[in-house]
Amino acid sequence: MFGRAPKKSDNTKYYEILGVPKTAAPDELKKAYRKAAIKNHPDKGGDPEKFKELAQAYEVLSDPEKREIYDQYGEDALKEGMGGGGGGVDPFDIFSSFFGPSFGGGGGGSSRGRRQRRGEDVVHPLKASLEDLYNGTSKKLSLSRSVLCSKCKGKGSKSGASMRCPGCQGSGMKVTIRQLGPSMIQQMQQPCNECRGTGESINDKDRCPGCKGEKVLQEKKVLEVHVEKGMQHNQKITFPGEADEAPDTVTGDIVFVVQQKEHPKFKRKGDDLFYEHTISLTEALCGFQLVLTHLDNRQLLIKSNPGEVVKPDSFKAISDEGMPMYQRPFMKGKLYIHFTVDFPDSLAPDQCKALEAVLPPKPVSKLTDMELDECEETTMHDVNNIEEEMRRKAAHAAQEAYDEDDEMPGGGGQRVQCAQQ
Repeated sequence: MFGRAPKKSDNTKYYEILGVPKTAAPDELKKAYRKAAIKNHPDKGGDPEKFKELAQAYEVLSDPEKREIYDQYGEDALKEGMGGGGGGVDPFDIFSSFFGPSFGGGGGGSSRGRRQRRGEDVVHPLKASLEDLYNGTSKKLSLSRSVLCSKCKGKGSKSGASMRCPGCQGSGMKVTIRQLGPSMIQQMQQPCNECRGTGESINDKDRCPGCKGEKVLQEKKVLEVHVEKGMQHNQKITFPGEADEAPDTVTGDIVFVVQQKEHPKFKRKGDDLFYEHTISLTEALCGFQLVLTHLDNRQLLIKSNPGEVVKPDSFKAISDEGMPMYQRPFMKGKLYIHFTVDFPDSLAPDQCKALEAVLPPKPVSKLTDMELDECEETTMHDVNNIEEEMRRKAAHAAQEAYDEDDEMPGGGGQRVQCAQQ
């Protein structure tokens, strides 16, 4: 057959690419190729070169004649022509033979070598309490999705054949023209209603009895979503390839977006927690004790140090009692406690004297009694909401300015004239 025997070359590379021993059975080759091809498919973010190498290795080793030549003489013998080659294989064709054309890429015929479009991702909000994000949890969710009909494998017909839609000539779109007026028309493009935008027509007698020619069926599926400790608001949890299936389309992903619910007591900022606590004036001056129920139901005893005075609007921090850090749950942020001091509305004269006896003395006025007598006395009143009072004053001033402008000669008439124009 040949004038000389071919030189021996590398005959282990293809086995190494698939990650199998040289003694691997055909079933082992299939399993190894299937697993590696899914992982490295370009439409799933894999390495295109690695995907091509996997297809080439499997194409050679799955053919008994080519495998025998490769084992005996190596890769170079195949390139020189023994066994029909092995370098011109379409990786998408081999992949489609395992998973069907709906998974992605190639598929043979007119689509040979052509990358297929990717289906849309399906996004769902996932409500999670602060307790869920602190402790971690699992939620089972029932979803309905479209799957390719198993009877016709997404073809829509019993024979697998289809014709070009006569209504749109296979384009899937129709152009309609509307007369808007003399010499005015509107041209609109919309999906063909005869083929529902598919560009294909299936004979009624040949329609698949399973899907009635629709190519897909509705399936109920339960997904178990794991909410990990420390996940953040708007963080995504992705289930690859679980969205709606469609013919000649790479299936998109189902994406859950974590939506953190408001907590009545704790506020979260990143990995830190904030807790609001009100204490009385006596507690602020003489000490306080607080039992705080944490998000995992632990009871934390929090108290001030002897002789410590807690000032209004102050913060205290407790290390390692904040939120767990995502994927590092044994590390936690801080728990901040914001203190509000509740002052009494008034004090009796004897209470004032008692307090003055133990509190630091009041500052002594530098003015003489005569100078104080010459000062004008004022009366203070309470302001419950300073921002609201400022808004009312601004609105009142604006209304007065408008009324003053309206009373000016010609003012109102000028505005009416402008409005009529």
